[in-house]
Amino acid sequence: MTVNIKRLNASRSDFDSTLATLLAWDDSVDHQVNETVRHILHEVKTGGDRAVLEFTEKFDRLDVSSVAELEMSQSRLQQALKSIPEDQRVALEHAAARVRDYHERQNQKSWQYQDEDGTVLGQKVTPLDRAGLYVPGGKAAYPSSVLMNAIPAKVAGVREVIMVVPTPDGVVNDLVLAAAAIAGVDRVFTIGGAQAVGALAYGTETIPAVDKIVGPGNIFVATAKREVFGTVGIDMIAGPSEILVICDGRTDPDWIAMDLFSQAEHDEQAQSILVSPDAGFLDAVEASINKLLPTMERADIIRTSMADRAALIQVADLSEAAKVSNRIAPEHLELSVEDPETLLKEIRHAGAIFMGRYTAEALGDYCAGPNHVLPTSGTARFSSPLGVYDFQKRSSIIGFSARGADRMGRVASVLARGEGLTAHARSAEYRIKSDE
Repeated sequence: MTVNIKRLNASRSDFDSTLATLLAWDDSVDHQVNETVRHILHEVKTGGDRAVLEFTEKFDRLDVSSVAELEMSQSRLQQALKSIPEDQRVALEHAAARVRDYHERQNQKSWQYQDEDGTVLGQKVTPLDRAGLYVPGGKAAYPSSVLMNAIPAKVAGVREVIMVVPTPDGVVNDLVLAAAAIAGVDRVFTIGGAQAVGALAYGTETIPAVDKIVGPGNIFVATAKREVFGTVGIDMIAGPSEILVICDGRTDPDWIAMDLFSQAEHDEQAQSILVSPDAGFLDAVEASINKLLPTMERADIIRTSMADRAALIQVADLSEAAKVSNRIAPEHLELSVEDPETLLKEIRHAGAIFMGRYTAEALGDYCAGPNHVLPTSGTARFSSPLGVYDFQKRSSIIGFSARGADRMGRVASVLARGEGLTAHARSAEYRIKSDE
C-alpha cells in the first residue's frame, strides 16, 4: 500500500496556514482521564502505602502485602547487570560513560565577587536533595531513558535518585534494572501510573517524597505530572516525537527515509518532516519510503504517522530551509548537508541538532552523549534539553558592607517610598550613616 505524503511548497501563498495545520497537535487532556488521575492522586496523598497497593493490584495485577515488597534491592539490580547478554552490558556501559562525560561539562559552580565598597554578591548552586525518575515498564524496555534521566541527576550531586517502573503481571525487565545499576540509581520501586507519580510527589510511609519528577510515560503519567507540578518540579510535558531533516539533495534517499522512520515508529502521532530545495530529491525520498516501509517491523504505526503527520517541503534554498525549521522549532533537527557548520549559524530553535550526513538522530537517542530528553511541539523556542542544570537550584548571595549598606540604602529608600512601602524604606534607612 503506497503512502501519500503531504507536499508543501514554501513559495505558495497558503504555505503558512498549511504548515500551521500540519503542526497542530491537540494536547488537551480527556476529561475522564483528568478525573481518574485526580482521584488516584487524592487517594495516594491521603492513603499513602494503602492506596499505592490497591492501585498496583488493580492496574498491574500485583497482589502484595506491603510497598516494601515492591522495592528492588541493590543486589537485585547488580544481578540484572550480570544476567543480561555481555554485548548489551558493554553497550550500556559505553553509552553511560559518554552521557556522563558530556553532562559533567554542564556542571555549574557557585561563584562570588566583591564590588568596590566591599559588598559581596554571588550565586550558590546546590543540587536537589532527591529526584524521582519514572520509567515505562512491562514489555517496553527503555534503558536509555534511565541513563539519560538518572546520570545528569547524579552528576549534579543529587543525594538520592528514586526510580519507579511498573511491572504488570510481575514482568521485570532486566535491561532496565541493569541500566539503573550502571547509572547509580539509589532506590527502585516496581510501581507505575498516576499512583507512582503521586507517591513521588507526596511521599508515603515507604516511598519518600522527591523534589522533582522526570521521565516519560503514558497519558495518565503525563497528566499526573501536570497535576503535581508546583508541589514538585517536573521536567516537561512532552508531546509526540518529531524529526525535521534539512537536506541539500546529496544524501542517499534511503538514509533519509530511515531517519524519518526512526521517529515515525514511536507512535502514530509522531511527526517526520523533510525540507529540501531539490524537488527531485523529495520524489526520491518518497520512493524510498514506499520501498522500505514493508520491511519495517512497526510498518503499521509508521504508515499511519507518515500519512497523517509527515510532510515533504520544498524551499528555494537552504537559507529558507533554516527559516522553515526555526518556524517549526523541532525536537530533533538533522542538517544533512555538505557544510552543516555554515547552516548552523542560521538555526535558532531546535532541541538537538545533528550535524552532517553521517549523524543519524538515532545515535543521539542512545550513545552520542547529549541528553535525548528534548522539548517538543515547538517548545524549543523557549526551553532546552534535560541537563545537569535541571537538578540544581541557584540561591542569590548578598552581603553588604557598612559602606555598601549606606550607599545602596539611599537608593532603596527612594524606591521603597516611591512604592509606598514605608517599612521597606525605614529598614534600609536604619543602615544609612548620618550626614551630620
